[in-house]
Amino acid sequence: MGQRKILDVLRGETVFPPPVWMMRQAGRYLPEYRETRKQAGSFLDLCYNPDLAVEVTLQPIRRFGFDASILFSDILVVPHALGRDLRFEEGRGPLLTPIDASGIAKLETSGFHDHLAPVYETVRRLRRELPDETTLLGFCGAPWTVATYMIAGHGTPDQAPARMFALEQPEAFSALIDRLADCSADYLIRQIDAGADAVQIFDSWAGVLDELSFERWCVKPVARMVAKVREKHPDTPIIGFPKGAGALYAGYRRETGVTALGLDWTVPLGTARRLQAEGAVQGNLDPLRLIAGGEALHEGVDAIVEALRHGPFIFNLGHGITPKTPVEHVEAMLKRIREAE
Repeated sequence: MGQRKILDVLRGETVFPPPVWMMRQAGRYLPEYRETRKQAGSFLDLCYNPDLAVEVTLQPIRRFGFDASILFSDILVVPHALGRDLRFEEGRGPLLTPIDASGIAKLETSGFHDHLAPVYETVRRLRRELPDETTLLGFCGAPWTVATYMIAGHGTPDQAPARMFALEQPEAFSALIDRLADCSADYLIRQIDAGADAVQIFDSWAGVLDELSFERWCVKPVARMVAKVREKHPDTPIIGFPKGAGALYAGYRRETGVTALGLDWTVPLGTARRLQAEGAVQGNLDPLRLIAGGEALHEGVDAIVEALRHGPFIFNLGHGITPKTPVEHVEAMLKRIREAE
């Protein structure tokens, strides 16, 4: 096996220049992705077609040589596999029929892994086709974030529908979160079985919760998932990304047991350094700096690399790359990182 630098970092080693990948690195900013997306029909068809999902996952590796490749899929395939309807509309994003307490009680797990079989096949093929030195990342959404879409039926500015539901109907919401935690852990286990080297749990809406709710709906469910994954795969690294967690980042790794912390772009670099003392960190360039390019991009990259170079660190964005990002700015970012001294 070639040296997979990201796995070295996740085990606590310092690697310099730091290895790099980008959240949403297979996406609409790439012309070749847009072409493949047209062939697929719908976004969900792309997620569930191993031939096309493998192709779009490999595109950024061929073009940029990132140190990690992340499975191409979506966090909402989990509720879809539990029998909920799901569609993606241009300009509106994901749409589901909002779930209520009676719907939560009826969630169907019997065909869960059969529904997700194409995803596992994609992982198997990727591990065969990726360069040996490229780390393969599996992923899922965290229970809280997935639940927010299931309750509202779509994304909202502050996910108030799910927050309100959790406050007014905590037992029903707890049942939903537990179901998602167990199914999502099983989903990650199957991805690891199929060849994923490490996994990431995306909690994109962690930052909208108060401290009590963060503990109950973000920390405890992810801790439950980590424990379940570790029973089967004790040595597989798990990256937790509780976007927007702010001051609550510090306790998140200790309380959940995740191996590494993905940091959003609002986390100060001094805080990132302190978090790094307890293990690997990943992040955290503002995706808008990547769109802007030039000096704004260079100063952002340089500050992060300088601050985090002396510990276990994976360079990434502080959230996903956006469709408007010029490809040449990604090339400039990678050149700056790889030529760091």
